[in-house]
Amino acid sequence: MLHKLKKIDFTIVLILISFMVISTLLLYSATRYNHSEVFDPVKLTVIYIISLTAFFVTTLLDYRVLAKIWYYLYGIGIFLLVAVYFFGARINGARGWFKLPFGLDFQPVELVKIILIISLAAFMARNKGETLGLTQDVLPILLLGILPIGLVVIQPDLGNAIILGVILLGMIWIGNIRWTHGVIGGGLIVGFAYLFLYLFKLYHDPLKEFLVAKGISTHWMPRILTLIDPSAATNDAKYHVDNAIRAIGSGSLVGESYLQGTSIHSGFIPVAYTDSIFVVVGEEFGFVGSSILLLMYFVLIYRMILICLYCNNYTGSYMIIGIVSMLVYQVFQNVGMMIGIMPLTGITLPFISYGGTSLLINMVAMGLVMSVRLHDDKLLDEE
Repeated sequence: MLHKLKKIDFTIVLILISFMVISTLLLYSATRYNHSEVFDPVKLTVIYIISLTAFFVTTLLDYRVLAKIWYYLYGIGIFLLVAVYFFGARINGARGWFKLPFGLDFQPVELVKIILIISLAAFMARNKGETLGLTQDVLPILLLGILPIGLVVIQPDLGNAIILGVILLGMIWIGNIRWTHGVIGGGLIVGFAYLFLYLFKLYHDPLKEFLVAKGISTHWMPRILTLIDPSAATNDAKYHVDNAIRAIGSGSLVGESYLQGTSIHSGFIPVAYTDSIFVVVGEEFGFVGSSILLLMYFVLIYRMILICLYCNNYTGSYMIIGIVSMLVYQVFQNVGMMIGIMPLTGITLPFISYGGTSLLINMVAMGLVMSVRLHDDKLLDEE
């Protein structure tokens, strides 16, 4: 046991604890003047303790045990996504949460991200790094990914559906897909995206009328329109992004200083404690503070990739690739939508935004990464 504990990457542990400290400071600033109940020191402490406990428990758990029961885990994930569609609570236009006792919410798609990573890793590891065949490998892998993606889309939760898609694409690419299959798949994705955006812009009004008539949420439509055609978007649709860009820009080089963010404390930035937490960083700590935070993410991802490179087990390597894909996209999407280069979605900034389920699952994901490091007997101790 002690031999394994010596393998813990304490750089990663230090970064994760630093994220919790940074998150606490930012949440306090974001909620200081709007009388939000989000900043509850006792509740935050409980969330952090539970998340750290989950991280260390997952670290000590041999990830290969989870890989052996991946089909059971996958079935549980699909069941939860189906159940939440019929019995879940509707929040922000999407039916994707279970209401739990003590005022807690549970979003199954967060757990499904980890389940999908474990399932794909276990399935792909059977190939032992050989080139993926189309019928025996690629198509089953796509089916494993498309089913939960489809269930999340109909909630509707486009943001998390895209994250699942990124996990799928990242893992299948590293899983040694034939370059011809990759080119064809990439072409289809680009072509579909272009066609979707073209038809969306051309038939925007009829599509909205149709969805409203069918009782389907259309809250995502103004967000996409704001990105692809700002001139056609309403002021209300552009309000969030425009104010976020203005606030980040006002931070300049070193920011307006902690607790002094004008836009944040004047209430011009919606949900500053969740999706828009990066605006607090940009406005109060400026370019320097934002760069330091992004550098911390870079070091975290770098340490994860090192573990992946030294791993001698395909299942472990694929798991880390899936987790890296998930985190990199979430950081890019969250920061990108706050500076106007990505559509506005409900994607939180990992480890920083408020959200018990999100933090817990991300810590479990990091625990899986550490488990790969601890339980690969051939893993080098020195890097």
